[in-house]
Amino acid sequence: MLQIMKYDTGSSVETACDVQAAPMPFKLANRMSHPDDTVIEVDGRKIGGNTLAIMAGPCSVESEEQIIEVATKVKESGAKFLRGGAFKPRSSPYSFQGMGVDGLKLLKIASVETGLPVVTEVMSIEQIDYVMEYGDIIQVGARNMQNYELLKELGKVDKPVLLKRGLSATIEELILSAEYIMAGGNSDVILCERGIRTFETYTRNTLDLSAVAVLKRITHLPVIVDPSHACGKRWMVDPLARAAVAVGADGLIIEVHNNPEKALCDGEQSLRPEEFDTLVGALKGLVNIQGRVI
Repeated sequence: MLQIMKYDTGSSVETACDVQAAPMPFKLANRMSHPDDTVIEVDGRKIGGNTLAIMAGPCSVESEEQIIEVATKVKESGAKFLRGGAFKPRSSPYSFQGMGVDGLKLLKIASVETGLPVVTEVMSIEQIDYVMEYGDIIQVGARNMQNYELLKELGKVDKPVLLKRGLSATIEELILSAEYIMAGGNSDVILCERGIRTFETYTRNTLDLSAVAVLKRITHLPVIVDPSHACGKRWMVDPLARAAVAVGADGLIIEVHNNPEKALCDGEQSLRPEEFDTLVGALKGLVNIQGRVI
C-alpha cells in the first residue's frame, strides 16, 4: 500500500505518495524526499545555504588578454566563479559561435591565474569530454534544457550541472529536466532562472522572480538568477540582481566585459568591471541583512 504524505504549499495542503511511487512528476528534486537544502561545493566555494554565490565573466571568451583581465577584476570585486562561453548557441548562423576548445583552454588559463572555478556551457554530447577537462561547473543553456539525451549523459558526470530554464518552459518542465540529470546519478544540479519569453518586447526576456520563490519552496536544489539574459540591457542588471537576492536566490550569474561596446556577443547587457564592483558592494549590504555572506 502506498504511503500518503502531506506538504504545505502555502495556499493549500497537497498530498503525494512516497518517493518510491510518487504521483508527483519529480521524485528526486522535491523536498519530501530531501527536506534539507542541497549545498554544492566547488573548490571550497559554496552554492546554496547561507552563501550568495556570484558567477561573473564575459558572454564569450575572445582572447587570453580579455579573459584574464575580466577574471582578475571580477575576483577583486568578490566573484567566486568565472563564467565564460566557448561554445555559443546563437540564433543566427552568421553570429560569432565562440572559440570552441581554444576558448576552453583560455578559460583554464584564467582559472589558474586567478583561482576561480570555471562555469561554461556544453551544447552537445560530443562536447562533454572537452568541457569536463577544462570546466568546473557544466552549464546547460536555455535552448538545451529539454535536450534529454544530453541531460542523460550529464547524469553520468561527477561535476555540478547548472541548468537554465528554457525560453518558454514551465517551472515543472525545468524541474523534470533536472530529474533527468539526477536520475542518471548526478545530484549536483543548480537551477537557473534567466527570464522567459512573454508578449513584452522592451526587455530581452521577462525575469520570473516568482519562479525563484516557488523553486526554493518545492525543491531542495540551489536556485540562481541570470539578470543579464533576462533583461538584455546593461542598466537593468543592477536592480534585477538586487531583486533576485531579495527574493531568496542562492546566487547570480552576471555578464561582465572589459570593453562591452566591442564585445563579440551580448555587449549591450554586459556590465563594465567598475559597474560590477558597485553592484557587488551593494549586494554585500543586502545579504548581511539576510544573515548571509558572499
